[in-house]
Amino acid sequence: MKRWLPGICLCVAALAHGETWQFALIGDVPYSARERYELPRMLDAIADTHAALIAHIGDIKHGQARCDDKVFADRQQVFDASRAPFVFVPGDNEWTDCNRISNGAYDPLERLAALRSLFWQRPDSLGRKTIPLERQPGAYPEHSRFRLGPVLFVTLNLPGSDNNYGWLDDASAEFLTRNPIMLSWLTDSFARARRDRMAGIVLLFQANPGFRHFAQGLPHRGFREFLETLRRETLAFPGQVVAVHGDTHVSRIDQPLRDGSGMRIANFTRVETFGYPLMGWTRGIIDPASPTLFRFETYPWPPTAQ
Repeated sequence: MKRWLPGICLCVAALAHGETWQFALIGDVPYSARERYELPRMLDAIADTHAALIAHIGDIKHGQARCDDKVFADRQQVFDASRAPFVFVPGDNEWTDCNRISNGAYDPLERLAALRSLFWQRPDSLGRKTIPLERQPGAYPEHSRFRLGPVLFVTLNLPGSDNNYGWLDDASAEFLTRNPIMLSWLTDSFARARRDRMAGIVLLFQANPGFRHFAQGLPHRGFREFLETLRRETLAFPGQVVAVHGDTHVSRIDQPLRDGSGMRIANFTRVETFGYPLMGWTRGIIDPASPTLFRFETYPWPPTAQ
């Protein structure tokens, strides 16, 4: 059964022009042979709804499965066959965790380089029909942004396993290099959205950064700076902020970000995608003419499971 959840109210009369935009969100898929079989069928069904784009927010294989080139090439083929423009954000299962024996004992940075060569070399999205993307200059082409109606979408390489911080007290060299660049892209994107008077901003990343622990004053080491920056930028942004992630495999829409005094930040919404063993997708609808800017509908897959 379809579940409808409203976004947060944005009463801006100047945006009331009757046009709406739809997008689809998926993640943590495919994890099994059955999901690999069902995924193209689900993408076709999403395309039939005339979604402007599909965003996959990471984890394109099971966490214990191998990170082989043939797996990456298979997913690239599936994504590029999508009839709707397709945007992919990296997850921990396809790079930071690839050093596991079960994953093939790969060098994570070598696997990230392989992903970049397949998914983020072009100046546009994946899919049979594409949309142009603005990529962050430099060595992190997976960081991109694009517009859909009055909303700016931003992709971030923010993976699980604590943002690749590492298991020791000192942060890993990779984290210390990437994290400031990622935060720069985040703050620059908020500045762009404010400058262009965008009604909203949607952040696409893989990891669940631990909103509950952050609100309790116990932030995860790898996500502390990200959540502090996100809170500061959200409070300074006059529009609506949506953060889309996967990682913990719980389909939900809520408002877990708190200000310094513990109060809920009203213009922030978290959307987590479906995740194995439950397959499905989330429809996002942008409607400036309605009492809400964003609303979301969740669709388990296959439809017979509804």
